[in-house]
Amino acid sequence: MNWILLSLSSAIFLGLYDIAKKSAVRNNAVPPVLLLNVVTAFIIWSGPLLLSQTAPQLIPFSSIVVESINWQQHGLLAIKSLLVGVSWILALYALKHLPISVAAPIRATSPLFTILVAVVWMGERPGLGQWAGVTVILASFYAFYVVSSREGIQFHRDRWVGCMMLATVLGASSALFDKYLLQTVKLRPSTVQAWFSAYLVLVMIPLAVKWYRTERLQSPFEWRWSIPMIAVLLLISDFLYFSAIEKPDALISLISPVRRISLIISFMAGILLYGEKNWRPKAICITGLLIGVYVLNSAKTVPESATQGRFRQHEQSSLNSRN
Repeated sequence: MNWILLSLSSAIFLGLYDIAKKSAVRNNAVPPVLLLNVVTAFIIWSGPLLLSQTAPQLIPFSSIVVESINWQQHGLLAIKSLLVGVSWILALYALKHLPISVAAPIRATSPLFTILVAVVWMGERPGLGQWAGVTVILASFYAFYVVSSREGIQFHRDRWVGCMMLATVLGASSALFDKYLLQTVKLRPSTVQAWFSAYLVLVMIPLAVKWYRTERLQSPFEWRWSIPMIAVLLLISDFLYFSAIEKPDALISLISPVRRISLIISFMAGILLYGEKNWRPKAICITGLLIGVYVLNSAKTVPESATQGRFRQHEQSSLNSRN
């Protein structure tokens, strides 16, 4: 499966993940939801993690083998976990207070930040057709912003919108860090997911302790099966996403916009499950997204530029000097 199809598959599970999140935090306490979610993910990965260190021959699929890593690599994965943990905390609090048809498009603007950094700093060079696809996708995201403003949400004043925007920037930073971990440091997707899940538990514990001590009476917690499903759906989505990034010809500046097609699923859930209104103009925006993805998938990638080649050589020499 090529990296664009892997990205599209990841987007489907990401959309289902968004629905599970909204269900889990609606009229519910956020900190225990986050902690139980990441604990579920760690439990799922604990088996492959332990077997990889003790009896790797018992693991049926090589794709879930977790390689041994050094302390420096553990530090990099801890940094990723901190980035994502803060992003998730902000995003879930925002999602609790915003309609999913508003929160999801805001979150979907992360490709804008990813593309700017990927092109300027990482030397990626999408082809003309791919740029056209990305432009259509981003224009559709902006249209969502305009439509949502008509629902009475003041984007420049609402603190939950601010939380979602900050979560988006941190998420974009994590996406670029993923490319570094997988293509430069050469970590396996399974290794990133397993240790990332472990460190996320440590990130979420302080917030859960604070909630239990000071907020549990004012903000009670209710168990829902959608809570562990958040972890299951995200693990599947992330595995497909990491597998896409791992492909030698993959461009993170294109994977990120494609993955945000998950917005379509979130949009349908907002209408069918939560009865959100003003869906017709939003449907037009979704049509733009589909057109953008079609153009993106049909276009060809420009061969690696000299700038990008020098960037990769610099990355490799830096990695060799650290080793």
